Order: sequence, then structure tokens, then C-alpha cells
Amino acid sequence: MAIEIKVPSPGESITQVQLAKWLVSDGEQVEKDQEIVEIDSDKASFPVASPEDGIISFKAAEGDTIAVGSVIAVIELSAAPSGGKKPQASPKASSPDKNDPAEGSGPGPAEVKSDVADGSPASLHASPLAKRIIEDKGVKATELARAYPGKKINRNDVEDFIRGRKADAPPSAFSSIRKEERKKLTTLRVKLAERLVAVKNQTAMLTTFNEINMTAALKLKDKYSDVFKVKYGVGIGLMSLFSKAVTIALQDFPQVNSMIDGDELVSPKYVDIGIAVSAPKGLVVPVIRNAESLSLAGLEIKIKEYAVKAREGRITIDDMKGGTFTITNGGVFGSLMSTPILNPPQSAILGMHKIMDRPIAVDRQVVVAPMMYVALSYDHRVIDGRESVSFLIKVKELVEDPLKMLTMGEDPITLLLDL
Repeated sequence: MAIEIKVPSPGESITQVQLAKWLVSDGEQVEKDQEIVEIDSDKASFPVASPEDGIISFKAAEGDTIAVGSVIAVIELSAAPSGGKKPQASPKASSPDKNDPAEGSGPGPAEVKSDVADGSPASLHASPLAKRIIEDKGVKATELARAYPGKKINRNDVEDFIRGRKADAPPSAFSSIRKEERKKLTTLRVKLAERLVAVKNQTAMLTTFNEINMTAALKLKDKYSDVFKVKYGVGIGLMSLFSKAVTIALQDFPQVNSMIDGDELVSPKYVDIGIAVSAPKGLVVPVIRNAESLSLAGLEIKIKEYAVKAREGRITIDDMKGGTFTITNGGVFGSLMSTPILNPPQSAILGMHKIMDRPIAVDRQVVVAPMMYVALSYDHRVIDGRESVSFLIKVKELVEDPLKMLTMGEDPITLLLDL
């Protein structure tokens, strides 16, 4: 008996996807719920798991563009051994009484070597995520098998192995030999290209800049991060501070939180902040729902959750749906100043940048302070210059004096004195 593996629907309006990468080999024994293939849609990547134990047979190749609902593989159930256990890799390796998987003993070093004789991660006894990291980082499967004999290798094992390995100097990507490399664009990259061009052609995008003295924010972070982490399990990050400042500033300038829908202006009475985070295949923007109702700890916990999911390739389409405003931090890559591009249909995006010590004037004295340039790109059809500049100044004031975040942007002393 055989079961067909079909491409599931990743979301409304998506009719085609791209087969990004097989996580197993053709003809390999797979287990129920084991991830077997990675699919790219125009919004996100997602894995497909095997519904049952059996031998897999491919019906599509990596890079193929496939209609939703099409068959990409067949699982032959009759080939699965009883109990769903994988067959021994090498019957000649040793006697059955010492290496029978049913007895709980792992394969010996000789078996491991035969398993990965071709050097491919697919033949290594490892989790699907670990195999992906092995391929991405160029780790030799044979070396990894020798380092962890008889063990199913996971992501942490691979990362520990990479950290402990002495990396040789990488060869130059260029040479005097005139060669070219061609590879098909992923569905995600094609869609991204279309959206970026559409933003340029269909919006009146402008950018306003300012700079923020990060002294107070960094002092707060250094002073309270340890106790904050003990209580909430996360440290204090600059992204959560900026997110909190944005939710307060948007209440004073709701136009910045608005967007055009046909001939109507939609102004949400909530703030869903998109946080641009780095993923293995590029930048993704998961959304924190009702960010205005979250504390600094709540924001930090959600940001960390999305960062981990992005790093492990587990961001879903539902995670990225909607959003009324976006924050991106080019400073983590060393960017000093840039012009962020709008994330349609949103009308504004805030760009954070690298913190650098610079001389500035404070009370008519020149001092050196940690400064950050910030940029607000906005759609001039929705947001006027006065609103965009005032909004960015409000964010600047809140970050430079974090106590104001406790009083929703008001001066704490003024509230204390009831003035």
C-alpha cells in the first residue's frame, strides 16, 4: 500500500510553490512525522512531514515549481518494518545480539562509517534540522559521525562541533577562470522583488532622519538586564525599547499607523508591529499582535520567540500576516544609516542603526556619547511631513528618557506635581 504526499495549501491566493530542498534521500526509509521536504511559497518556507513510516519515492525534483495539491512523493507502507524502526545500516557490521536496534544499542563506529561513506548529510543519522545546518555550513558528515558515534545528531551537536573545529581559511570565491553560477530564484525571492518594485512605483515614499542619544537606554539595559532576565527569562533588548516607544508615539500620531485600501483610509485602533528578523533564507517580518497592550517584558519575550523560530526556519505565514507598522534594525549588520523600504500596505517603517560614539553638544559643551541614527520611511499620500517628523521626535524623546514610557510619554515630574 502506498500513500501520496501532496503539496498542502500554504494560504489563500497561493496556487503554486517551489520545492526548495529534499530533507531525505530518494528510496530512504522515513518515519512518521519526520520532516521530508522543504517548500517555498511567495510568503514563507515550510516543511512537510511524512504521515506514516515507509520507503519514500520522489515524484518531483528540487527547484521545481509545483501546483498546490500536486503529488511530490509516494510513501510505500509495505516496505516499513514492524514497529516503524529503521533497518540496520550494515548487516555485516556485527552480530545482531549486540547491535539490534530493538535492544536500545546504537551502531558501532564501523557502522557509522559505512552509513556516511558517500559523505552526504542525508545518509547521516541526524535530525532534519541538523542535516540542513550541516549542508549550509559545509560540515563533513564523516567527521561529524566520528565525533558522535552511535548517536542521533541534533542541532546543538552540530553547532558545538562547528564551534570546536578549527576553520581553515576559506578559498576565494573568484578566480582567473571565467565561470558563472546560475540557480533558479526561489519563489520567496521572486515575490519579494515584485513587492519592492511595486513599493517604488505605487507609493510616494519619503524618508526623514534623526539621531538618538542612547546613553540612558544603555544605562537602563546594563543596570537591570540581569534581574530582568532572572524574573522573565529574557534580557532587555533595544528592539523591545524601541517597540514600546513606537506603540506610545503611534497613539499621538495615529495617521502613521494608517494605510490606504482602495479609496479608503484605514486607521486601526490597535498596533501590530512587524519585527524584521534574519532567517536562513533572508529577512522575514513576523508580527507582534496588539503590541500596545504588552509590557516591555511581553514585547521582549515575543521578539525572542520569533528570533528563535526564524533562526530554525519555523516562521509560518500566520506569524507574518497583517501588521500596521514595521521596525527593522540594520545596526546588527553594521549599517550606520540607510533608507528602509515600506512593507505594504503599511504606510511607515522605522529603521534602527549602529550605535557609535560621536562628539555632540550637550549644554554648550562637547561630549562623546553613544549615538544612533534613525530613519522613518513613510508614504506621503497618507502621512504629511509634519506628522512624520513629529512622530520620529516623539520616539527619540521616549528612548532618550525611558521613564517617560511609564507615563505614556508625559514628563514624570509634571505628573508627580499634578501640573
